[in-house]
Amino acid sequence: MLSRRRFLVSGSLAAAAGLAVPLSGVAKTVRPTRQTTTADLSDWTRVREQFDLDPAWVHASLFFIASHPRPVREAIERYRRAMDANPFDTVEHGMFGAEADNMPLKATRAIASYIGGKPEEIALTQNTTTGLALIYHGLALKAGDEILTTEHDHFSHHESIRLATERAGATSRRIRLFDSSDSISANEIVDRIRKAIRPNTRAIGITWVHSSSGLKLPIRQIADAVAEVNRDRKERVLLIVDGVHGIGVEDPAVAASGADAFSAGTHKWIFGPRGTGFVWAKPDVWAMLRPTIPSFLSLEVYEGWMQGKPPAGAANGSWFAPGGFQAYEHHWALPEAFEFHRAIGPARVTKRIHELNSRLKDGLAAMSHVTLYTPRSSALSSGIVCFDVKGMQPQQVVSALRAKKILASTTPYRVTYARLSFGVANTTEEVDRAIREVKALRSI
Repeated sequence: MLSRRRFLVSGSLAAAAGLAVPLSGVAKTVRPTRQTTTADLSDWTRVREQFDLDPAWVHASLFFIASHPRPVREAIERYRRAMDANPFDTVEHGMFGAEADNMPLKATRAIASYIGGKPEEIALTQNTTTGLALIYHGLALKAGDEILTTEHDHFSHHESIRLATERAGATSRRIRLFDSSDSISANEIVDRIRKAIRPNTRAIGITWVHSSSGLKLPIRQIADAVAEVNRDRKERVLLIVDGVHGIGVEDPAVAASGADAFSAGTHKWIFGPRGTGFVWAKPDVWAMLRPTIPSFLSLEVYEGWMQGKPPAGAANGSWFAPGGFQAYEHHWALPEAFEFHRAIGPARVTKRIHELNSRLKDGLAAMSHVTLYTPRSSALSSGIVCFDVKGMQPQQVVSALRAKKILASTTPYRVTYARLSFGVANTTEEVDRAIREVKALRSI
């Protein structure tokens, strides 16, 4: 991470820049400080109490954008007050202070600790879309190269690929991973991806958990299959993952998943501050990518600019974090979101979300007027459940549930379904209420 003090004390560089006064004299009275989660989160009622959700509604679409839990709300407010009181000193210390004060470093450490990586492997972003764009536009694509993806991915993923390949004169191709929601298997998904790889394929873009159907892909198996293909290739095929609906629900060990690069917003299942996200990539992948947006977080990039040279050394995550002034009170509150998850226990979170949504799927599957599209198996599903009600358009289903104070959603894809999702801020009673109301739609 860039420390302006660290840069200025390098002597000759400071002199060359004409900087005679170091920043060590900046007032030290305004320093953002973190607070560890102290609430008792041993039962789900206490977890729910951390959210300021309107109790009049069943919030069955919280995966869309998070309600901030109390520790995150309080951190955002704490940093906001510090900046309103003394914006220069607060940002100067928070962005360019010594290691103990450096807020971006604290955020990357929190993310790295959660996913099993290293801080230098993390680029801080604003959302999944920004992260995907940074990855695909960072690829050294050339005419004739191809990026392989699937028909099931989100607009942001498809568009990031399209824009990057068009600019480079490369191409993209989409495949189907299954023919029917009734016959999805992990082995078939892996086999279809393996068989679709061509000599000119440079990267494969997939989504961990599909918001279009609720399907969860077997990332480890796919990664192993790609690794097998790469053994016989001169040019390596990269596996790029949109992980936004898996992170905060499934096993957080992203760095051990076999993916080469991973993008996710943290303002969904992680309950992070709105407008925050990250990209994780393997060190050798960062080294082969090219930054798109100037970064404020890299000492190497800043030193190169000061010397009128390209940055020295291999690129890492800090080179790719979009620079410019940010909503610092949100970015700096990221560690509190990961601490909140740690305090609950990631394994407990996974178990709870699967229990609630399996309960929902079991209830929907028992209804003759409902078609369930999300796999019943927890191995192939996560926290999103998609379905149709016979004789009703998806938006009609959502409107009917809304009239009963249940907030559902529709999938924003060419083929659209009704969608319900339950997380750690929900209760089994709310799941049962949703099941009863969908059952009642039979008579409408």
